Amino acid sequence: MENGRENKSDKKTLRKRRLLIVFLFLLSVLVLFFRPILKQMGRFLILDEPPVTSDAIVVLYTGVDYYSRLIEAARLYNANRADYIVINGNRKSEDLITLENMGFVPCCPWWEDFVRILELFDAPAENIISVSAEEAYDTVSEAERVGTELIERGFRSIIVTTSKYHTRRAGHIWKDRFAGELSVRVSAAKTDPFDPDAWWTQGRQIRWVLSEYGAWVYYYWKKITEPF
Repeated sequence: MENGRENKSDKKTLRKRRLLIVFLFLLSVLVLFFRPILKQMGRFLILDEPPVTSDAIVVLYTGVDYYSRLIEAARLYNANRADYIVINGNRKSEDLITLENMGFVPCCPWWEDFVRILELFDAPAENIISVSAEEAYDTVSEAERVGTELIERGFRSIIVTTSKYHTRRAGHIWKDRFAGELSVRVSAAKTDPFDPDAWWTQGRQIRWVLSEYGAWVYYYWKKITEPF
């Protein structure tokens, strides 16, 4: 009986090894023969336009890669590309709203850490505009909320800064939505870790690329299906 179990275990291990070898072989073939296509997929996502003097620098909101966006905004500010930096955030899920109704109070305002980081790079707090976008859940709703407020404040030209892989789609959305109302330039966060020529070698960058292309499909699907 023990020999039979050992044989079954050996066979399973052998099958797993064979599958791994086949997978690695196919992956090697893909990278070897389709690397130019993979590179173009990564490069297409990036839009980094020469910045021009504008009314404000708008930092698009996200997760852990938000800090590179703040650094880029500070760099543009110190290069005298705009007099103001605009940040947004304060996203609220239904659970957070419920907790707040129960008495939960955050330890500090949502914008405080972001302002302190910008101040490290000599961007004064009085020149930082914070826009609460509680109901924004994607790039489109963020643009709608923040862009509308900027227009109401009298801004007519902006530089949008965001992560490299997010620049082309974000720029397209802002320019499409505010054509004739806002002049929009896009600046990629220079310290962002995205590598368009090797994105398929890192799990998180694979997720970024796949999610971006999926978001492009979703954006145009909504434009087609939404009633006029």
